[in-house]
Amino acid sequence: MAGNALIGDPNKDTEDASETDLAKHDEDDYVEIKEQMYQDKLASLKMQLTQLQEGTLQEYQKRMKKLDQQYKERVRNADLFLQLETEQVERNYIKEKKAAVKEFDDKKVELKENLIAELEEKKKMIENEKLTMELTGDSMEVKPIMTRKLRRRPNDPVPIPDKRRKPAPAQLNYLLTDDQILEDLRILNKQLKSPKRPVSPSSPDQMPTIPMEAPSQRYEARIEEGKLYYDKRWYHKSQAIHLESKENTKISCVISSVGTNEIWVRKTSDSTKMRIYLGQLQRGAFIIRRRSAA
Repeated sequence: MAGNALIGDPNKDTEDASETDLAKHDEDDYVEIKEQMYQDKLASLKMQLTQLQEGTLQEYQKRMKKLDQQYKERVRNADLFLQLETEQVERNYIKEKKAAVKEFDDKKVELKENLIAELEEKKKMIENEKLTMELTGDSMEVKPIMTRKLRRRPNDPVPIPDKRRKPAPAQLNYLLTDDQILEDLRILNKQLKSPKRPVSPSSPDQMPTIPMEAPSQRYEARIEEGKLYYDKRWYHKSQAIHLESKENTKISCVISSVGTNEIWVRKTSDSTKMRIYLGQLQRGAFIIRRRSAA
């Protein structure tokens, strides 16, 4: 029994050897299969790379189609946005153009009205000056002296022409302005036209005498910065005043403008305008008094 136990079983050794060979064979097959799979995978990747380079890869084509759709969608949205912006700009342009045309028309009407008012004002001024000139026209006219030439008698000597030098015309130096002279002439013309005592027919050459006025009171009057300083008071444009003249007439007026050497006043009764010079105010030809605007 002991000897049999020490001697090994030959069938069992053979079975172990066959299992070892089988395991080794399976390992070789696994390595071979893995190598084949690697080669197949590598070949597939190379083929996909070739298709990608040629542009025939299916996945590449799908992605390109998706990108193309996105591109077209963005282009369409951009076109719609451009159209909307263009319409908005056109609407704003039409609106601003209408506003500019309306403003132009309003300005044109305003300018026309201002020019008409200015021309009307100048027309009134010219009419007033014309009236003043018509009032002073009689005293300004110089009538020529009528002379008669008599026939020379047969026994009279032939007249010898006078070769003496004619005297030079006298020169006048005016200390007043033309407007002040015209105003004084208008006053003189009024006084000349006023009724006076009849002139004796025995002295036809005698001219109607003008009553000499007593020296009037002098007033301080000057214009500074568009305001009138008269009799220790300041007067400005649109101020209500009473205007008193030498004829003791009292007129309610409003100062319409203040010039450099004169003022313009507007009568409240008929809205006619008068021009009054500083010299007239200083001489007392006109006297200004304040009055309430009411």
